[in-house]
Amino acid sequence: MFSRSKSRNRRLTKAYVLDVKLSANQRRKNRLRRLLLTLSAGGVLALTVFVVWRGGEILLRRLVYENPAFAIRSLQVETDGVLSAEQIRSWAGLRLHDNLIALDLARVERDLRLVPAVESVVVERVLPNVLRIRVTEREPIAQVTFSQLRAGGAYAGGIYTLDPAGYFMFPIEASQRAVPAGTTNDHLPLLTGIAPRDIRPGHQSESPQVRAALALVQAFSHSTMAGVVDLKQIEVGTPGVLLVTTLQGSEVIFGLGDLPGQLRRWRLLHDHAQRFGKHILSLDLAVGNNSPMTWTDLAALAPLPAPKPVKASPYNKKHV
Repeated sequence: MFSRSKSRNRRLTKAYVLDVKLSANQRRKNRLRRLLLTLSAGGVLALTVFVVWRGGEILLRRLVYENPAFAIRSLQVETDGVLSAEQIRSWAGLRLHDNLIALDLARVERDLRLVPAVESVVVERVLPNVLRIRVTEREPIAQVTFSQLRAGGAYAGGIYTLDPAGYFMFPIEASQRAVPAGTTNDHLPLLTGIAPRDIRPGHQSESPQVRAALALVQAFSHSTMAGVVDLKQIEVGTPGVLLVTTLQGSEVIFGLGDLPGQLRRWRLLHDHAQRFGKHILSLDLAVGNNSPMTWTDLAALAPLPAPKPVKASPYNKKHV
């Protein structure tokens, strides 16, 4: 028996779509159109960014960097030493009415730190128009002379000073000081025997002899010998000892250790000599016991220079 063929629903059958391939020109036009759209969008975005950037820059310059409200009207300089505020401002390259926001604080600190007499600097803005500078100075406690070449090939003696940490500095000129110009380097003991290669302004001495000499100067200023004699010169060229010459004509040898103890022994021996009307010519304190000493009659000597009175340091700091 023949089976009838079932009617089929044409809607459920797959339809054949006529494939129409685009020509090469049409594909090229489509790609070009997409490229142009992409470039146009990128150009609009770039133009928008540029306008916003330039507009922001102009706005920032007018509202901040050129705003007279941020012009420096007060330069507050604090220092613990003798430098004048005007000299510090000059070294920092600062002027009134400069823009406080545009000021490079790192540059100001760097310029001031390049000055050997300056130990540390703090610079801060106090909005809207105040710049505050706090300077810590190096206090000179000794000096050293060196040969300086002048025009024409002649040599002349120059002077550097040293702080307690052994940093070499240029002497502070009278015009750079805020304190009276009468405070000079004449009262500073002279260090001799330092290798010329070790004398570099702004750098720290690496010599243990120099460090010991500076420690001796500090210990002497706090000892009972201060105001009794004056340190004139300290020779550091002999390893292990320091040869001290006083303004009153005594030569005293110090060891490098227990400087306060050696200074106390010096005072005891000085007082002992005074009771007998004697003046100490030489004394070796580097020897622990029975220090070798030579003395002479005070009456046989020409009048000795009077010790300089002990004056308070113009530097507002303490050395320990």
